[in-house]
Amino acid sequence: MIFNRKHTYISIFFVGTMAFGQINRPNASPYTNEGTFEKFKKKYPFVTPIDRPVPQNIGIDKDVEYTNINGLSLKADVYYPLDTSKKYPGIAMVHGGGWISGSKENEKFMAMELTSKGYVVIAIGYRLADVAKYPAGAEDIETGIQWLKRNHKKYPLNKNKMVVLGESAGAQIATLVGVKKKNKLQAIVNVDGVVSFIHEESGKEGTYDAYWLGYQQKDKPQIWKEASPLEYVDKHTPPTLFINSSQPRFHAGRDDMMKKLKSYHIPTEFHEIKDSPHSFWSAEPWFTETLNYTLDFLDKVLK
Repeated sequence: MIFNRKHTYISIFFVGTMAFGQINRPNASPYTNEGTFEKFKKKYPFVTPIDRPVPQNIGIDKDVEYTNINGLSLKADVYYPLDTSKKYPGIAMVHGGGWISGSKENEKFMAMELTSKGYVVIAIGYRLADVAKYPAGAEDIETGIQWLKRNHKKYPLNKNKMVVLGESAGAQIATLVGVKKKNKLQAIVNVDGVVSFIHEESGKEGTYDAYWLGYQQKDKPQIWKEASPLEYVDKHTPPTLFINSSQPRFHAGRDDMMKKLKSYHIPTEFHEIKDSPHSFWSAEPWFTETLNYTLDFLDKVLK
C-alpha cells in the first residue's frame, strides 16, 4: 500500500513535469529602456536615448507595497501632482517584456511626463511568468488599481476617472483589464500589444505566449481565448487608443476591436508610427510621439 502511494505520487509528478516541460522557457534577455536603445541605434542611427529630468511640479513615491501574496511583496511607483487643490484622473501603467521580463522602472519617463500634465500615475510591478502564470499578472494590475482608488485621499486622485495603459505584453494585460466591466475604467491605451491570441492575424503560436498562459493552444484553447481582450468588447468597453509600430504581428485583432467599438459608438483611434520597430516608445523621437498621442486622446475622453 505504501509502495502504491509512492508510485502514484511519482507518476503524478512525472506526468506533470512532462506536461510542463513541453513549454520551454523563452530565452529572454533583460528588458530595459537602455538595452532597447542599444539595439535600436545600429539600425536606426537617428534615435537618441530618453533623457528627461524630473518635473518640478510632481512628487514620486517609489516601491510602495500595494499587496502581499504569501510573503511576496508586490510594489508600485506612484507619481502625483504637487498641486493638491484639485483631483486628477489616474493612469495605471503596465510594463512590457514578453510577460517574463521588464519592470515598473521602464515606465518612469512616461509616468513623469503624464503626471506633469495633470494625472496621478501608478506604475505597477506584477508577477511575471517565472513566478506565476496567467491570470496572476492581470489580477495584480487589478489589485494595484483598487489600491490606488482606496488611497484617493492620500494622492489627489479622481477615482472615478481611471485609465489603464500598457506597452507590448503589458498592453495585452492592460487591455484585458480595461475591457472587463467589473474594473470600471474610463479609457484604455494600448501601445503595440495584441488584443487576441486566437485571431487569424496572431500568426504562429509564440513561446512567450504559451509560457505565460501555461499551456499550448492545442491543449487548453479556452485559456487562450479567455486571455484575449477582443472576446470581451461590448457596449461597456471604455474608449480605446492604439499606438502601433509598423510590425503587423503586434496589431493582431486591433482592427476588429476598433470595428466593434465603433459599432457601439465608443471613441477609438489608432496611430501607426511609420517605419518603427516594436518597443519604439523606448527611444526618441518615438517616445515623444507616443506621449503626445496619449495626452491628446486622454484629454479628449477624460477632461
